[in-house]
Amino acid sequence: MNYEILTVTPFAQNCTLLICPETKDAAIFDPGGDVESILAVIRKKGVNVTQILLTHGHIDHVGGVVELNEYLHVPVIGPHRDDAPLIEALAQQASMFGFPMVKTFTPDRWLEEGDSINVGTRRLEVYHCPGHAPGHVIFFDRAARLAQVGDVLFNGGIGRTDLPGGDHASLLRSIRDKLWPLGDDVTFIPGHGAISTFCEERRSNPFVSDSILGPGR
Repeated sequence: MNYEILTVTPFAQNCTLLICPETKDAAIFDPGGDVESILAVIRKKGVNVTQILLTHGHIDHVGGVVELNEYLHVPVIGPHRDDAPLIEALAQQASMFGFPMVKTFTPDRWLEEGDSINVGTRRLEVYHCPGHAPGHVIFFDRAARLAQVGDVLFNGGIGRTDLPGGDHASLLRSIRDKLWPLGDDVTFIPGHGAISTFCEERRSNPFVSDSILGPGR
């Protein structure tokens, strides 16, 4: 699977264009804003965007959904329904974090644990990983050993849990029980910052290394 990471919004959020190399079909993950920049990359790559995929409902990840879809007219898929209150409260989020006002929306499809999404010939597995947000999901391309994890896990860090709906214990369980079993060889794209591998985070992450959480499963 090919991908292009765009840094958008004042929060330096990673919006990912994931591209099936066989078909050139693509998905946009977490278009938080800077829609013209996202569209410019889509045009440059010459891909066919078939869907917008969302890991969770925080404004830096979904703030550009409505504007982007005025151009693309594709299904908006995800996150889990437990994030509906966050999406309904986008106006309050905009005010809280100093973002421009954005329109709320209802996804065309909510996601559940065990669902899957096809991007061209590639299959993405869906895992519900609450903690940073109640309805947070991650997407895993088992064949490519690549995970899109949003704000669950970072290179050297983890998602914050002091926002509405956050829960630190749930986040740690999501990482240990949902992410680690996918395999140490998995490369992940976080919602902010540089990519990393599960192996490296289990070795050195000061919040969730094996020396902190134990070896897991």
